Amino acid sequence: MRILMTLLVLAVVGVGGWQLLPSDEAKNRTITVGTTDAASALDPAGAYDAGSWALFSNVFQSLLTFSPGGGQPVPDAAKSCAFVGGGLRTYRCELREGLKFPSGRSMTAEDVKYSFDRVKAINSDVGPAPLISTLGSVSVEGNAVTFHLSSPDAVWPFKVATGAGAIVDRYKYPAKSLRIGTGVDGTGPYRMTAYTKGTRAVLAPNGAYKGAVSSTGRPIELRYYANPGKLNSAWKAHQIDVASRTLPPGVLSGLSASDPRQRVTESDSSDARNLYFNTRAGMPLHDPRVRRALAWLVNREQLAATVYEGTVDPLYSLIPTGITGHTTAFFDDYPTQSVAKARQLLAEAGVTTPVRFTLGYGEGRGSGAEESAELKKQLETGGLFQVDVKGYEWTDFQKRWASDKLDAYAVGWVADYPDPDTFAAPLVGTDGTMNTGYSNKIVDGLILQSRRNADRSEAARSFQELQAQVATDVPLIPLWQSKEYIISTEDVGGGQYLSDGTGVFRLWRLNWI
Repeated sequence: MRILMTLLVLAVVGVGGWQLLPSDEAKNRTITVGTTDAASALDPAGAYDAGSWALFSNVFQSLLTFSPGGGQPVPDAAKSCAFVGGGLRTYRCELREGLKFPSGRSMTAEDVKYSFDRVKAINSDVGPAPLISTLGSVSVEGNAVTFHLSSPDAVWPFKVATGAGAIVDRYKYPAKSLRIGTGVDGTGPYRMTAYTKGTRAVLAPNGAYKGAVSSTGRPIELRYYANPGKLNSAWKAHQIDVASRTLPPGVLSGLSASDPRQRVTESDSSDARNLYFNTRAGMPLHDPRVRRALAWLVNREQLAATVYEGTVDPLYSLIPTGITGHTTAFFDDYPTQSVAKARQLLAEAGVTTPVRFTLGYGEGRGSGAEESAELKKQLETGGLFQVDVKGYEWTDFQKRWASDKLDAYAVGWVADYPDPDTFAAPLVGTDGTMNTGYSNKIVDGLILQSRRNADRSEAARSFQELQAQVATDVPLIPLWQSKEYIISTEDVGGGQYLSDGTGVFRLWRLNWI
C-alpha cells in the first residue's frame, strides 16, 4: 500500500508539474504584433521607410547586423568583415557558408554583389540608393566580397548592416527593375508565408537560418493599421498581443508599468521628426530668409505638450539628444517665438505677405493631422504666412515629396544605424533622401570629413559645425524627438528588445511566458 500511495503521489505531482509548463503547441502559438508602420514595398531596392525595413530585418539578411543595444555591426550573413589597407576605401567580407534561399539554392558572393548593384542600378525615388552613394563597385573572389568606395567612409559597415544591404536571390529579382508581387526570397530568421498589402504579413521561423541570431523565435503575424486609433481599438479588443508604433498620444501618456494586465516598455529613442522645405528656385520657400522667418514662429514646447501630451521631447537640432555631436543649434539661433524677427526677415527678402505654401503630411502615421493643424496655427501667427494643409496616403505622400510636388512636409526619421551620419547625408546632403533640393558645399564637405574618422567620437566637431550651418540655411526645422513605447499582454515577453535605435526590429525576441 505504501508503494502504491507513493506512486499515486508522484503521478499527481507529475501531472501538476506538466500543467505548469507550456506545451509545445502553446509555445508555437502565433504572436500577433500590431503597428501603424505598414511596409510600403517588399523589394529592398524600392523601399526606404521604417515599416518596410522592420519587415526586411526579419525576412532578409545583410552581411552585418546589430546586437541589441550594440554600437558596432556584427557578422550575420558574413563570417567576417574588415577594412583592407589604409584610407577606409576598401571593405572586404567573407561570406558565411551554408546559407539557403527558400528555393534551396545556396547563397553565393555573387548574390551579394548582385543585391548592391541592383539598388544602385534601379535608383528608385523612394529606395535606399542615396544611402550607399559612396559605393563605387563590388568585386567577388570565391566567397569574398570586396566593396570599392569612391571616398573614405568609416560608416560603410553600418550601411551594410541596414535594409539597403539586404541580400536577395539573384534568380528571383530583376537586375534593372523592382520585383512585382508578394513574393519574398531572403535568408533571414523568418520566411513570409502570406502577405496582404497594408493589412498583414505572416512570418514562420526559418529553420534553415544561419547567422547572428541564436534562436529564430515564434511564429509572428504582423498586422497593419491605418491609424493610431484603429491600432488602439485592436489592442483594447484583445486582437493583438503586442502593440508597437504608434498608439495615440493620449494612450501613451496614460500607460503604467505597474498595470498587471500588460507589460509596458518605455525607452529613449533617437527617432526624430522634422519639417522639411522644398528649397528649389521658383518655390515659395526658396529664399533662406523666408525659411528663417518660419523658424522664428515654431513653438516646439507647445507642440509636444498639446498634440503629443508630453510623450515626445522638443528637438532643437538635426542630430537628436544622445547621439555623438548633438547640439542645440536651432535654440541658439531662434530661442523664442518672435513675430517681429520673422516680419523683419520677410521684409529683407522683399516678399509679399502672407507667403502662401502647402504643408503635406502622411495620413495614418502618428498624429500627423493634429500636428499639421497646430503647425498651421503657429506659422500663421501675425498673418505672415498662409498655410494650406493637405494629408496624403503614405505611399502617395512619399512619391509627392520625392517628385518635388510639396512645398513643405513633416516626416519622422528613424535612425538607420547608431551613428550621427544617418542624420546628416540623407537629410541635408546634396541629393539626399528627403529631396529638399538643398545643397551646400560646406555641409557636404563636413559630411565627407566626418567619414574619415574611424574613431567616431572624433567626428563630433564636424557634425557640430554642420548643424550650425543647417540652422542658418534652414532646409528643415527639427520638431521633436520621440520615446519608444512597446506594450504587450502579460504572457508575452521580449518586447523590450524589439527596437533600440539600431534600425533592427527583432520579432524573434518575442516569446510566450
